[in-house]
Amino acid sequence: MNSLPDRIVDFHVHLFPDRLCDAIWKQFIADYGWDVIHHLYCRESIEYLREHGVGAIVYSNYAHREGVAEGLNEWNLQTLREFPDLYCFAAYHPGDKNALTMAARILDNPCVLGFKLQLLVQRFYPHDERLFPLYELVMEKGKRLLFHVGTGPVGNEFVGFEHFVKLLERYPELPATVAHMGALEYREFASLLDDHPRLYMDTSFSFLPQLGAMFNLGSDFLERYQDRILYGSDFPNILFPREAEIDYLLSLGLPQPCLDKIFSENGLRLISEITDQIRP
Repeated sequence: MNSLPDRIVDFHVHLFPDRLCDAIWKQFIADYGWDVIHHLYCRESIEYLREHGVGAIVYSNYAHREGVAEGLNEWNLQTLREFPDLYCFAAYHPGDKNALTMAARILDNPCVLGFKLQLLVQRFYPHDERLFPLYELVMEKGKRLLFHVGTGPVGNEFVGFEHFVKLLERYPELPATVAHMGALEYREFASLLDDHPRLYMDTSFSFLPQLGAMFNLGSDFLERYQDRILYGSDFPNILFPREAEIDYLLSLGLPQPCLDKIFSENGLRLISEITDQIRP
């Protein structure tokens, strides 16, 4: 049986200050009845992942309302200084008066890969005109965006394939990753890959038979687009053991070179491409 690379690159981890972790976990229970398995804060999460075969960690956080992003990004910069081989999709809210100035400053950090937009929670559309200056800045700086834009596991009026297509009509070369393989509109989001070469997808929370609404395009799709798929765990905000998704991906019989790309090489390549942009 094929196996994991010696060190995984986890391209979808959630790290927040402790008080925000507590608030998110409480909100999960209040809104959806979900209780995550691992009530682990930042340092504990990093230690856990390192002990379980993860090398480079790419984490994200988001500003759930105006006035949060700047403080959260100060915390991000401190966290990145403390831990080696840690990278971040930082927080942004278009309603902040100094949003673009802050964004330009934090993008100068080589370990900040770009920004996370969690449209379900932040409650604005990906094609909101207030975001256009951010997209243009990210492209100018050679960075990327991470979008939670699918309708799964829950949705609202701000997420969905049709909204993301409107964005790509304006910015077809947008360097972006669609989280959760575009769940639940897997086929629709997957159809974008051929025409948008800078678009990637991550595996997080998408290969879990327990869900009943799992990624359903088969292993042939994963082989065909093996250069454009990134492993992500969604850790620590997961409802099932992280090994469940890994074991399922391993069970598909994918060739070893394909597994190496999804679990390591694609992530390392993107990190290198982005960080090399600003090295002297």
